[in-house]
Amino acid sequence: MIPYSTQLIEQDDIDAVVEVLKSPFLTQGAKVEEFEKALCSYTGSKHAVVFNSATSALLGAYTVCEIKKDDEIITTPISFVATSNMFISLGAKPIWCDIKLDGNMDERLLEKLITPRTKAIVGVDFAGKPLEFSKIREIANKHNLLFIDDASHALGSSVEGQKVGSLSDMTILSFHAIKPITTGEGGAVLTDSDEWAAKLRLFRSHGMVKKELWSSDMVSLGHNFRLTEIAAALGISQLKKLDSFVKTRNEIAAYYDERFKDEKLFITQKIPSNTLSARHLYPIILNSELQCAKEDIFKELQARGLGVQVHYKPIYQNSFYKEHFGDISLQVADDFYKSEISIPCHQKMTQEDASFVADTFLEVLGKYSHRGSCF
Repeated sequence: MIPYSTQLIEQDDIDAVVEVLKSPFLTQGAKVEEFEKALCSYTGSKHAVVFNSATSALLGAYTVCEIKKDDEIITTPISFVATSNMFISLGAKPIWCDIKLDGNMDERLLEKLITPRTKAIVGVDFAGKPLEFSKIREIANKHNLLFIDDASHALGSSVEGQKVGSLSDMTILSFHAIKPITTGEGGAVLTDSDEWAAKLRLFRSHGMVKKELWSSDMVSLGHNFRLTEIAAALGISQLKKLDSFVKTRNEIAAYYDERFKDEKLFITQKIPSNTLSARHLYPIILNSELQCAKEDIFKELQARGLGVQVHYKPIYQNSFYKEHFGDISLQVADDFYKSEISIPCHQKMTQEDASFVADTFLEVLGKYSHRGSCF
């Protein structure tokens, strides 16, 4: 089966990890700092603070910028639950902003959601397509709000040559196995703030500072969210290949775009000419004629060897969110969930793979398009 996304581990990655395994330091050595410097060099951010997961990185980011009980955070419902879970764990409240059909937050709706309790706007670069950064930044500045970008899909993406990671107050990256690069599990916070970077380093390592010899002091509340040297070594090796990974993903996506350009049964995510997407996902939005058959379509695609997936169930539809924040419905987000299927698009695919995916996908959708109305 061809997965919708996957990692590519090569011999140089294995060699980098083995080198660390033979070294005296498996954690708290020099590789973490080297990885952080490489991330800064790549993205243009002043500071990178790596964590053992993107979830830990999100919690660290929200904590050091002092999101607290009863703050309101405007965010997207089309994301993995961690984006909002981590500020909810601090007592803050999600304010859901509906999306556009590309899966990204609709920045045109933001201002009407702002209240005196609003503390931050938290966006997600869905599938790797960058947000409307300049417009969101303008709104955030106007209302004195934090702008945090959950760029878990978007390392390698850019707008007019400027990398995602240097376009918001804080940017969160994910190095999960299926993301643009991997450390197995892992994440990072990027920021230009010296103060936040220092607090993030304390937060990920028990809030402790070393003094002389054996002496240390816990100066703030923290956790053990450190990334290992093993993971950092893998990250350093992977980061060197990120641009080639993104290039391959975009070649696959460009092939799909050409194959699908005249289709009437679905639409695809459009990327502006001044924008580069990391293409973590290739999302398909089925038209209403096919929404009712989506489960059957999904099952048949998997049976035919396409490891498709759906991204995402709106966060507010989860039982926990219904229980604590009530029943919520946003028209575009709800329709997006009914319609979206992600098809394979990743750096391990060949042109033959892409052709097989496109042929199979079109054949299956053609079959279900003749079944008549959903009603």
